[in-house]
Amino acid sequence: MTHFIQLLQDSPLFFIAVCGTVGMMVGSFLNVVIHRLPKMMEREWLAHCSGLNGSAGPDSAGAEPAPRYNLVVPRSACPHCGHNISAPENIPIVSYLLLRGKCRSCGAPISARYPLVEALSGLLSGYAAWHFGFGLAACAALLFVWALLALTFIDFDTQLLPDDITLPLLWSGLLFNLAGTFADLRGAVIGAVAGYLVLWAVYWLFKLATGKEGMGYGDFKLLAAIGAWLGWQMLPLVILLSSLVGAVVGVTLIVAARHGRNAPIPFGPYLAGGGLIALFWGQALTQGYLRLLAVP
Repeated sequence: MTHFIQLLQDSPLFFIAVCGTVGMMVGSFLNVVIHRLPKMMEREWLAHCSGLNGSAGPDSAGAEPAPRYNLVVPRSACPHCGHNISAPENIPIVSYLLLRGKCRSCGAPISARYPLVEALSGLLSGYAAWHFGFGLAACAALLFVWALLALTFIDFDTQLLPDDITLPLLWSGLLFNLAGTFADLRGAVIGAVAGYLVLWAVYWLFKLATGKEGMGYGDFKLLAAIGAWLGWQMLPLVILLSSLVGAVVGVTLIVAARHGRNAPIPFGPYLAGGGLIALFWGQALTQGYLRLLAVP
């Protein structure tokens, strides 16, 4: 084990390759999280509502217990025919290509989303390894990247940003910054508070002005988590980038008639994109902007 760690430290290319490979494997697991976590939340809500109104839930006395459903159980299976996915069919990207994007049992198409998430996770993980080099910052960046990827696709699908991811992401950002990994602890704490309050204020101003809810509470928590990781100094850049990208995508969807003007558009993916850009290039972008302002 010591020899392996030493090899990772001494060979940047090997470290990048290992992180990229691990990233693809984690991406395969992220597909499970993206698909199952919202369903787990829905089951929990239904069970809670059943308890509140006194109706018989699936786990009530005399009722048949609901089958276990979590991130591990049951095994992944084809949604069309129920064929259990074997280990050789679950190799990131490779299995999708070998199966030509179809279930081996029934021939039903497999969503291209699965290899896309695996590829994004692998590429971003490899880039994080190259950008930060061997050390704590690279390990922390991997966790940050994986969490934001999961939140991005969950929000696209369901317009939810689960507390099961955003809150651990917030606290882990503060813990990593005890050592000043991406920001000093003071900046991280202020970033967490400011990130939450900024969008909280926007939410209430919009609601008071229009009577409608412009965003969800999950967006507050996600920006708070990004502030905890990167410090308050990066929040203006993150908000600017996410707002610009969100506006461009929103207008494009409306013009393309894929969304009505009143159809909700998830903001979490754009916050996540802004957070990733700030993680990798935030310092350079901020310094370049300040130099531009200093030009007479």
